[in-house]
Amino acid sequence: MGKKLLFVYNMHSGKGMIKDRLADIIDIFTKGGYDVIAHPTQAVGDATRFVRNYAAMSDCVVCSGGDGTLDEVVDGVMDTIPGLPVGYIPAGSTNDFANSLAIPRDMLQAARDIVLGDLYQCDVGAFNDKFFTYVAAFGMFTNVSYETDQTLKNNLGHLAYLLQAGKEVFRIPSYHLVIQADGRRIEGNYTYGMITNTRVVGGMRNLTGTSVDMNDGLFEVTLVRTPTNPIEVNEIVQNLLNINENSSPLVDKLKAHRIVIDSSEEIAWTLDGEYGDSHNHVNIENCYKKLNLFLNRRNKTYPDQNNVAEKH
Repeated sequence: MGKKLLFVYNMHSGKGMIKDRLADIIDIFTKGGYDVIAHPTQAVGDATRFVRNYAAMSDCVVCSGGDGTLDEVVDGVMDTIPGLPVGYIPAGSTNDFANSLAIPRDMLQAARDIVLGDLYQCDVGAFNDKFFTYVAAFGMFTNVSYETDQTLKNNLGHLAYLLQAGKEVFRIPSYHLVIQADGRRIEGNYTYGMITNTRVVGGMRNLTGTSVDMNDGLFEVTLVRTPTNPIEVNEIVQNLLNINENSSPLVDKLKAHRIVIDSSEEIAWTLDGEYGDSHNHVNIENCYKKLNLFLNRRNKTYPDQNNVAEKH
């Protein structure tokens, strides 16, 4: 009797490429010694529900879709059997997490890499009573992903995000926050913030820094203070894009294991590009090396080859 593999996939991610490759992917897993239980997601939250119901009888979980699908699967795994191996076949429009770890965009190659069985121990974020894989964010631009129509994402790719983001420039929010980060206290008016464990955000590299280690127990924290004039907006953009290497008093950047944020009003958050509800108090903690992710360490472009666990 073979090992049990749960395969959760979103038929609508990207341009629906999974439909033409589904049989070949399942065949790769079967030849790799797995009995496959396949499940197409039906609605938001369905992947989490499915994993919670069936994780206990499985040896691993594999998902195909965008970062939001991966987020739901990881949420289900962390709620039931933390440490259960997870595989990811990226099929979304941006795939920031996959790009950070050089997971192939070729879906069949990604499936073959999963069968190899190498496990990378990656950090995961705990956000109040939920989990996130690589980014928790609030403020300006954070609703771009979940407010952008799926058809636009499929047809226009990154341009769809830019078109939606353009609307945000004219409605800059401002929130008064008190932030505790590993004992450090920060207070002020902020328009945007992101707590990340990734090398790529919104398809852009180095936005979170040039020395990101995805299993060091620390988040990269970026907090943008509310600008008061166009000159300050330009300074913020140049700082975030690393055009100007000098630090800016308008952008707070730090690393932390635990971040607590309090505000006088409820603020909408996004977790891995999906709506994460509104909160006036959030507690965010780094779950050190709690995600066992299938990753091919034979891939020469993989950036952290020294931090790979033994073969599963």
